[in-house]
Amino acid sequence: MRIALFVTCLADTMFPQAATSTVRLLERLGHEVVFPPGQTCCGQMHINTGYRSDAVPLVRRHVRVFDPYDVIVAPSGSCVGAVRHQHAMVARHAGDRALTSRAESVAARTYELSELLVDVLGVTDVGAYYPHRVTYHPTCHSLRMLRVADRPRTLLAAVRGLDLVELPAAEQCCGFGGTFAVKNAETSTAMLADKMRHVLSTGADVCTAGDASCLLHIGGGLSRLRTGVRTVHLAEILASTEQESAVRR
Repeated sequence: MRIALFVTCLADTMFPQAATSTVRLLERLGHEVVFPPGQTCCGQMHINTGYRSDAVPLVRRHVRVFDPYDVIVAPSGSCVGAVRHQHAMVARHAGDRALTSRAESVAARTYELSELLVDVLGVTDVGAYYPHRVTYHPTCHSLRMLRVADRPRTLLAAVRGLDLVELPAAEQCCGFGGTFAVKNAETSTAMLADKMRHVLSTGADVCTAGDASCLLHIGGGLSRLRTGVRTVHLAEILASTEQESAVRR
């Protein structure tokens, strides 16, 4: 299958390993991954802060860049949520019927990584090896907008060497929420403290999730406390193999 990679802003600037791991994983499974070079921000930041008119050119560009592809994947529940639930709304609000229709079409072909693997490719065991104790944080957008449910856990449970431990109060938000963490810093910090307490209670040495934004928030807090617990994107774990682990050792 030929799959277009929607890399997302955070992956491009701060978590490139999530994007490269997505490519390695899908190629290992026998698929061709292409990177449309004209892609930019999907506009989620603009939409969520009330600048819908400013998001229209970004939606138009996203649709133009990805419309030629039958399947699109992103290592981000948040950005896929924006494409699937906001793009057509923005176009409709702008009164552009043609853009609305094209945005709906692109949205229907866009998947978060675990959705693509389980629902489209029919794979639950990707042949990964990751000898660590891991806990999984289900991010708000993937959980509530995309409803990925247990797909990530199913994939993690099949990883050889991985000890998957349940995260207490897993469905509670980590407190990031984009500009929420800036505008409501004290509340965000309190929510982060709860999330870190639950992560540490599992005894895991790795906390994983499908969104770089949440990993940035949780990882920053864990690092400042010098806990030794790392945050690792789901794609990195699924792309890991026994051969790669042996090289790292």
